[in-house]
Amino acid sequence: MTYVDRMLQRWRIRKAAAFINRGDRVLDIGCADGALFRLVPGLGDSAGVEPELQHVDPPAMPNVSFYAGRFPEALPPLAAFDVITLLAFLEHVPATQQASVAQACASYLKPGGRLVVTVPSPAVDRVLAVLRSMRLIDGMSLHEHYGFDAAQTPGIFSPHGLGLVARCRFQLGLNNLFVFERIGEPRSA
Repeated sequence: MTYVDRMLQRWRIRKAAAFINRGDRVLDIGCADGALFRLVPGLGDSAGVEPELQHVDPPAMPNVSFYAGRFPEALPPLAAFDVITLLAFLEHVPATQQASVAQACASYLKPGGRLVVTVPSPAVDRVLAVLRSMRLIDGMSLHEHYGFDAAQTPGIFSPHGLGLVARCRFQLGLNNLFVFERIGEPRSA
């Protein structure tokens, strides 16, 4: 990761951290190198899942378990989490798999738990392509982006008992934050 990649990642984490309380059990889907767990202090027992899991330093994060693979297949059956984060993740998920991801998120959340999602505006793909050509970013799986429309986000999660409680734009309007709360029992996929 370049300096710019890290800066953008930290900005997303800071936005998400506003919805994470001390002691919360957090599941970070697409956790990269576990940066969220290093940057948000005081978390309860938590987990990160990442298809391309890089080396993480477990002694530095003794209350975090890491799983290499895709969500939810890589996770063992666990107790529910207070918060699930999908930071710069959903735009990589094909439309045909979004409902099953939403259902799995609902099933891993405690009642009243929060799902925190960040997704870029479609214009970001062009901006990132320019930054990558200038070698200012690594691209972070840019080849998987397909112009996901952030406005679709509530419709993906609300049918699964997840109600939208907050939404805002950040990163100069190029990124979107959505916060959902589990308001009922998740429906079957």
